Amino acid sequence: MNTLDMLRGIFRAARLERDRRERPRTNARKGTRVLVVDDSPTIVAMLRKLLQQNGFITFEAGDAEQGVVLARTERPDLIFLDIVLPGMNGFAALRMLRHDPRTADIPIIMISGNAQATEQFYAQRIGADDFMKKPFTREDVFARIERLLDADLAPRRHAAALHAAS
Repeated sequence: MNTLDMLRGIFRAARLERDRRERPRTNARKGTRVLVVDDSPTIVAMLRKLLQQNGFITFEAGDAEQGVVLARTERPDLIFLDIVLPGMNGFAALRMLRHDPRTADIPIIMISGNAQATEQFYAQRIGADDFMKKPFTREDVFARIERLLDADLAPRRHAAALHAAS
């Protein structure tokens, strides 16, 4: 890569960052309840901080079993669910949540350090509403949440919205 190409890349990145910052962001309503299921304390702490700074209420689980229990008892508005977890994996937890009437309509964003297309396809095929690759940025998190918001600024399930429209 020559110097000119490198400078073009830097300016392109700066322009994209400026454009992103100038675009108004739609935030979920204050008090939106989010469950984070991940075995990495770093990921949990990062999501907790990002979400709580924006008025979200967070619940955390370090494994899928605990996550399923919290989803059933706390009825969050949104779930971030890691795929690779100790014990039950995120795919099995996703299936359980989608088959339980108490949790079937909660929007779920799967997260994984492995961004293989097969994982994304499988997660969406069995009912995930979105997929987010680790490492992620603040913008990644809020862009995904924004895509799930309805007119009342509450997270809604994509699949349910698609079925209602057809």
